Amino acid sequence: MPSIKIPINPFEKLLKEKPWILADGATGTQLFKKGLTAGESPEIWNETNPLLIEEHYKSSIDAGSDLVLTNSFGSNYSRLKLHGFEAEAFKLSKLSAEIARNLSDQSPKHVIVAGSMGPTGEILQPVGGFAKSLAIEIFHEQAEGLKSGGSDILWIETMSSLDEFDAAVQAADLAQMPFCGTMSFDTSGRTMMGVTSVEFSDFVKNCSKNLIAYGANCGVGASDLLRTILGLKANALPIIAKGNAGIPKYSDGKIFYNGTPEIMADYACLARDCGATIIGGCCGTTPLHLRHMNHALHTRLPGPLPTHQLIQKTLGDFTSTFDGTGETLKPSRTSKRRSKAID
Repeated sequence: MPSIKIPINPFEKLLKEKPWILADGATGTQLFKKGLTAGESPEIWNETNPLLIEEHYKSSIDAGSDLVLTNSFGSNYSRLKLHGFEAEAFKLSKLSAEIARNLSDQSPKHVIVAGSMGPTGEILQPVGGFAKSLAIEIFHEQAEGLKSGGSDILWIETMSSLDEFDAAVQAADLAQMPFCGTMSFDTSGRTMMGVTSVEFSDFVKNCSKNLIAYGANCGVGASDLLRTILGLKANALPIIAKGNAGIPKYSDGKIFYNGTPEIMADYACLARDCGATIIGGCCGTTPLHLRHMNHALHTRLPGPLPTHQLIQKTLGDFTSTFDGTGETLKPSRTSKRRSKAID
């Protein structure tokens, strides 16, 4: 079914008004600091600990974010089934958006509420045994919950399969919601299912009319993510860069990220110079990182298109020599600085 173009919304208006938009940081990182335990569903907190979810959203807004993702990454039937809460998918999605909507309505500036929709956790046919029609149904329920809760847009993220991405796209169209979409390129410039940035760009050309922006999130680290951003072809759509705060390290039973606030400030400006319009952080990115990113974007002048060498020198080496576009890269022998591990 062809998509029907939805009238312009507050996010599209903001994109026309600002040269760049600061998105938020990590949800999981912050909730683990607030007491979330491994194996626990963060989405259930929308009902059991709403004040902590509000606190999380507010910390991003106070740090300068123009856009916050709802705590609904896994609030779909398939993910919640692992915790025995599959019947609560609509409700938990709605609650995640209502909490953010209330904060946005109280804020002096209009903060965009982006309804996060992550993967189902299933492998779709023909590679796996999960029917695409079922994935569409699952995503549609989640999308309707996020819409009912007051989301301005939907935010399809961390996808690795074009088929699953398309299922979420169809669900967004069924809900008649504008949306953004990102994939995670974490294996030598490819997603877990082998998709390259070029292939994603080609797919986007014939995607829904309601797609507002697209790009990359999560992955390995800031260097690799920016290399992916450079590999995205221009589609006359704004580009999203939402990279991790460095490389994850495991120590003393905890995961740490080695990207300092200063390095993430450099990353934010390089992302802007790479062509990204919506810039934020993913795993490991805290409000302190966001404050440094916000300050840097406001105070540093835009620069020329960064080279791979400049990205390596500033943020550290790439984790692979292949970027998924056909170009083989040589690792640099030096980098600007070493970053200490932070959570």
